[in-house]
Amino acid sequence: MTSTAATKPAGKRDRTHYLYIAVIISVVLGITVGLVTPDFAVQLKPIGTGFVNLIKMMISPIIFCTIVLGIGSVRKAAKVGAVGGIALAYFTVMSLVALGIGLVVGNIIDPGTGLAVTDSVKETGQAQVTEAKSTEEFLLGIIPTTIVSAFTGGEVLQTLLIALLAGFALQAMGDAGQPILRGVEHIQRLVFRILAMVMWAAPIGAFGAIAAVTGSAGLDALKSLAVLMLGFYTTCFLFVFIVLAALLRVVSGLNIFTFFKYLGREFLLILSTSSSESALPRLIAKMEHMGVSKPVVGITVPTGYSFNLDGTMIYMTMASLFIADAMGTPMSIGEQIPLLLFLLVASKGAAGVTGAGLATLAGGLSSHKPALVDGIGLIVGIDRFMSEARALTNFAGNAVATVLIGTWTKEIDRGRVDQVLAGRLPFDEKTLLDDAPAGEGADSSPEGSEKELAKA
Repeated sequence: MTSTAATKPAGKRDRTHYLYIAVIISVVLGITVGLVTPDFAVQLKPIGTGFVNLIKMMISPIIFCTIVLGIGSVRKAAKVGAVGGIALAYFTVMSLVALGIGLVVGNIIDPGTGLAVTDSVKETGQAQVTEAKSTEEFLLGIIPTTIVSAFTGGEVLQTLLIALLAGFALQAMGDAGQPILRGVEHIQRLVFRILAMVMWAAPIGAFGAIAAVTGSAGLDALKSLAVLMLGFYTTCFLFVFIVLAALLRVVSGLNIFTFFKYLGREFLLILSTSSSESALPRLIAKMEHMGVSKPVVGITVPTGYSFNLDGTMIYMTMASLFIADAMGTPMSIGEQIPLLLFLLVASKGAAGVTGAGLATLAGGLSSHKPALVDGIGLIVGIDRFMSEARALTNFAGNAVATVLIGTWTKEIDRGRVDQVLAGRLPFDEKTLLDDAPAGEGADSSPEGSEKELAKA
C-alpha cells in the first residue's frame, strides 16, 4: 500500500523536469537577448513582472490556509507562542551576524574609492528615495483595514495577523471548528493546484525578467562595479556556506548541500526572477512535506520573509560603505554602526521583492545620513544583479531557520526528513501537497494533530 502511494505520483512528476530545463534555457536566451539587443530586452520587463505577480497573488491564501490549519489543529496556544518567540529572537541575532559580516568584508575590500559622482548620478539617487516608515507606521500597517483587505493588499504581515486570529479562534471552538478546518484544507489544496498550473509559465517569466535585467544594466555597468558585486556575492556565499551550514549541521545534523539540493528548483526560480517571494509558496509546501510541523512552517516562513532578511542586511552594509567611499566621505566605525543599526530597523517589513532593498536603502540613508543619498545612483545599474544574491541569501536563511526552529521546538519528524532528503519520499510537483484527502488516512482531531506534532 505504502509502495503504491509512493510511486503513484512519480509519473506525474516526470513532466516537471522538462519545465525546469526550459527555465534554464530561457535564462540563457534572456541573457543573450539582453546583451545583443538591450533596447528590445528592456521592453520585455512586463513579462517577468507579470509572472512574479501571478505567484504573489497566491501568497496570501497559502499563508492563511497553512497557519489556520497549523494553529487550529493544536489545542495548546502556548506552543504557537513559543515558536513565534524563538523565531523572532533567532531572526534578530542572525540579522546582526549578517550586518557584522558585511561590515568586516566591506571595510576590507573598500570598493567605492575612485568612482566619480556626476550630476546625473545624483539625480538618479534622489529619484530612489521614498519616505521611510516610522516604527509607529510600520506597526499600525500590520493591521488591515478589513479582514478581506488583508488578502487584497499584498501585505504578508497583515495576512499573518488575520490567520493567527482565525487559527486561535478555531482552537477555542474545539470540535465545533473541525468542519471549518476541513473546509480550509480543501481550499489549500485548490490554491496549491492553481500554483502548480501557474508554474508552467515560469520559462516565459524567466526569459522576460533576465532579458530586461541584462538589457538595462549592460556590460559597462558590470565592469565598473565588478568589485562591489564580487565582494557582495562572496560575502553572501560565506554567510550561507559557513554560518548557516555550521548551524544546520550542529543543531539539526543536516548537510546544507543535501538540503539545498532538495530546494534546487526553488533556487532556480529565484535566480530567474530575482525575487525570493516567487518561491515562498513552494517553500511552505516543501518544508511541510519534509516533516516540519504546520505551526512552525506557517509562522516561521511568512514572518521570516519580513524579519529574517540576511541577504538584505549584507547588502545594506556593503552598499552604504561603498557609497560613502565613492562620495569621498568614508565613515569611521563609530559612524558605521549607528547607521547600520538604523537600517536594520528600517528594513523590517521589506518583502523579498525585486528592488525593495534599494528603496529601503534610499529611504534609510535619506532619514539618517542624507548626504549619501546622491551616491545611490552609482549602484542602480547593478542593483538587479545584486538583487538576485539578496533574494537567494534571504531564501536560504529562511529555509534553514525553519529547520532550526523545528528542531529547537521538537516539531520536526527527523525520520521523515532523512527519507525525503534521500529521495525516498519525493515531493509531488503536481499538487504541491502530500496526497491524503481531508479526514482520510489520518487522525484529524486536535488530539491526533498534537500527537503528530510531537513525533520528534
